[in-house]
Parts: sequence; structure tokens; C-alpha cells
Amino acid sequence: MLFDYETLKLLWWVLVGVLLIGFAITDGFDMGACALLPLIGKTDDERRVVINTVGPHWEGNQVWFITAGGALFAAWPAVYAAAFSGFYWAMLLVLFALFFRPVGFDYRSKLANTKWRRAWDWGLIAGGVVPSLVFGVAFGNLLLGVPFQHDEFMRPSYDGNLFGLLNPFGLLCGVVSLAMLSMHGAVWINLRSHGEVERRAKGYAQLLALVTLAAFALAGIWLSMGIDGYKILSQPELGALPNPLAKEVVIAEGAWLANYSLYPLTMLAPISGFIGLIGVFLLAGRNKPGWAFLFSSLALAGIIATAGVSMFPFVMPSSLSPNSSLTLWDAASSHLTLNVMAIAAFIFVPIILAYTLWCYRALWSKISVDYIQENDYSSY
Repeated sequence: MLFDYETLKLLWWVLVGVLLIGFAITDGFDMGACALLPLIGKTDDERRVVINTVGPHWEGNQVWFITAGGALFAAWPAVYAAAFSGFYWAMLLVLFALFFRPVGFDYRSKLANTKWRRAWDWGLIAGGVVPSLVFGVAFGNLLLGVPFQHDEFMRPSYDGNLFGLLNPFGLLCGVVSLAMLSMHGAVWINLRSHGEVERRAKGYAQLLALVTLAAFALAGIWLSMGIDGYKILSQPELGALPNPLAKEVVIAEGAWLANYSLYPLTMLAPISGFIGLIGVFLLAGRNKPGWAFLFSSLALAGIIATAGVSMFPFVMPSSLSPNSSLTLWDAASSHLTLNVMAIAAFIFVPIILAYTLWCYRALWSKISVDYIQENDYSSY
């Protein structure tokens, strides 16, 4: 065995967070670029410029999404079962929206027909907007508590529906997610394009940085003043076999902010989010898109880490039965499973990261309208 059970549980909480951040940074600019397609691309050639900035990379970026989902299933099967039951229709909505991307990229420019291309443009827009919004709404509802509970046989049951997720705080978190990923997409387009597309992308990057900053700050204020968190009063040893019903949990005012007092270093998460957003606004305006992209990635990492740190050690709190809430300590797989997965992660995640970076370097270029017109048949 590489690690003791308690250490492995904590390690996989960190690794799942890293995978989610990796997904947001890579696949996030794909979704953001698609969401901004009609705003940055005013003509057909300009929209093709936007599409071709992400065209060489979007399939590889999907690896992070698939890996994060697979890690969630293997590391926290109880969370996977409860979340995919409770968020079933929301997840289906995301999947159907994502279907438009591969088909849209491949078939949009096959016909020089205006109606055909506009129809696929709307499909690509949906593939960018819907997942970005739904992911944020889901995180917002995790902070509010999800209406599920376990029976004596540890079978989860969910008492909610898709429309119940669309509450004010959940929608605000959806705005944070949509705005930050759209900002990330705008920064990427600014980095990878020339001409009017580059100029418009710079403006939207600055605007969306301010929108994300305001929404993120408002969500933090709302969380601190109007939303109760969850607190563990008693639980088995952290290295014990998982049993979510063996602990006692209460809903307490200000509980989601407790970790920032207990572990002051965790303040680096929200601080990183704000610094990243301010950096994007300043650097994009000064024509430094490479640095702006680094700060945009920092902002995404900080915002996602803020949600994780606030909820720690909870992964999926229950609003129906707080004792049924799932934490990283009692939702984990077996000791052997986590060890085998850790070995696989230590071997393959660096390989995936190295290959991804190599692909970005090998396929790097700046796209312009002239490039699209000269490569009409080989471009998306």
C-alpha cells in the first residue's frame, strides 16, 4: 500500500479538484469561445476564425472532462450515484448540448449555405452556454444542500426536479460560471487571432472579467450573510470504512466560512480568484494576451478552489437529512481502489499533461480572416 486510508481520501479530494480545474482551464475556453461566437464573429469568415482558434484542441481538451467524470465514479461512487440521480436531467441537458460541438465543428462549413451555417452556429452557441451555466448552477445547489437522503440500506433517494435547481443563488453561481468561462474563451481568442476578431475579443475579455468579479463578490457576500452551511458534530475515525449515516451533522450559520478561520492559508483561493480577474482586465487592455491567459487560468483555479475549500470536507450536503450528507471521508471507495487509482494517476496524468502541452506547441498559430479565405476547404 502506498498511503494510509485517511491520506488517500484527502489525496483524492485534491486530485478531483485538480481534474476539475484542468477541465475548466482547457475545455473552458472551448465553451467560452462558442458562447461568444455571434458577438465576436460578425461575418461568416470571422466566426470561422473563432471556431478555428479552438478547432485543433477541443477534442484533446475533452480528455479532462472524461477523466474527471471517471475519477468521480471510481473515487467517490456514493457521490456519483447520488449526484447523477439528483442532477439527472441537468446532466442530460449538458450532454445533449455538448453533442452539438463535434458535429457542428465538422459539418458547419461543409456547405456554403447561410441558413445551414447559422443553424450550426446556434448549436455551437448552445454547446458553449448550456454546460457553462449548468455547471455553475450545480455548484450553487451543492452549497445550498441537495434534497436527497439515504435509507437504512444506503440507497439514495432524491426529492427534487430540474426546475428546483433554478433558484436565485444557483442561477447567480451559473452566471459566475458562464461569465468566467466566456472571459477565458475571449482571452484565448484574443491570443490566437488577428484583426477585428482579436480587437473584439480583447474588449469582451475585459468586460467579462468585470462581470465575473462582480458576480463572484456578490456570491461570496450572499454566502456569508444569507446561506447556512453544514457542520460535523461527530463522526468515526477518518480512516474508518465509509458509512455516511454514522456521523452527526447540523446546519449552522456561517459554517461555510469556518475553514477560512481554521486554516488561514485557504484565503489564497478567493484572493487568487480576484487577482486573476483583475489581471485579465489590466493585461488584456495592454495587449498582453499571453499573460492575460495565465491570469484567466489563475482566476478559474481560484474560483473553483474557493467552492471546494468552503465546503470541505463536504462533497454533497443533504438538505433533507443532514446526516446523509456525503463527505470525502465517508463517500470514498475502498483502500485498495484508491491506491490503485493513485498509482495510475501518478503515471498517466503527467503523460496526458505533457502530451497536451506538446499538442498546443505543435499546432500553435494565429488565425485571421485572410488565413480562412486562403484555406477555405481545410479549415473548420
